[in-house]
Amino acid sequence: MAYESEPILESISTLGESLKKAPEIKGVPTGIKGLDKLFFTTEFKRGKPVKKPLGGIPQYAVINLTGVSDTGKSLMAEQFAVKRASEGDAVCFITVETTAPFVSAALKERARAMGVKDISAIDKNIIIIDAASYHRLREYIPSLLDTLAYAIKQYKIKYVVIDSITGLYESREMMARQVVRQLFNFMKKWYQTAIFVSQKRSGHEELSPEAAGGYAVAHIVDCTIVLAKQFIRSRYDESLYGLPIGELIRLFRIDGCRMCGHDTSTHVMNITEAGLVEIGPTLKELREAKQK
Repeated sequence: MAYESEPILESISTLGESLKKAPEIKGVPTGIKGLDKLFFTTEFKRGKPVKKPLGGIPQYAVINLTGVSDTGKSLMAEQFAVKRASEGDAVCFITVETTAPFVSAALKERARAMGVKDISAIDKNIIIIDAASYHRLREYIPSLLDTLAYAIKQYKIKYVVIDSITGLYESREMMARQVVRQLFNFMKKWYQTAIFVSQKRSGHEELSPEAAGGYAVAHIVDCTIVLAKQFIRSRYDESLYGLPIGELIRLFRIDGCRMCGHDTSTHVMNITEAGLVEIGPTLKELREAKQK
């Protein structure tokens, strides 16, 4: 598309003018044990910086949740959706990989595992867009955005989950940056707090933010959370993690967040028998505990 060379005056503003439109940074509880305390803002008291926990992910952030298969990405996304819906918020869950009936069953199972008493709140407050069944929603992003805009207005949606964003460009990874940029800009325009689940390829370094499409997602979004899994292969691993050779350990790390401060350590992560993700101690804390 060719553009005429002329200034776009609407794009120019002073810092003060822009700040008038900036939302206050608040925490959004996720329903994931151990996660909400890892984000914070900094205040100065008597000239010294003091961390103030947000108590959740930053509101209006667009978060990239990435990892190889079977690391708990979808479980975390579902826990977040259930938590927000159980507290009366409308959540849009865009399913790209699995059709709506199966995602609905998984969300109900997650709600039962989380001990949600009013299951009817989940039925009412989670709105599913089935992009897995309708290829136009996957292949033509403007249709997906129009559908999402309608849902936001119709149901007063505040939160969006896309599982997975990789499915929107899996056959055209060179378009990843363009696809992610359109979705990111949309979330900002509509003041949504969003989680984009993205898939890693087997050749990617497990604890890096790189995913399918390269670093396109991580470079654009506000925050990236990386999930990984590692087999215990040596006596050193056995000693470090306290698990026998052949067992599996799951790891969690916040790679970056431009909206607020965050924990920078690598944590042990657990998936319970009920299918709930929990964030555990840091590797440093684990090592120190083993040495006592």
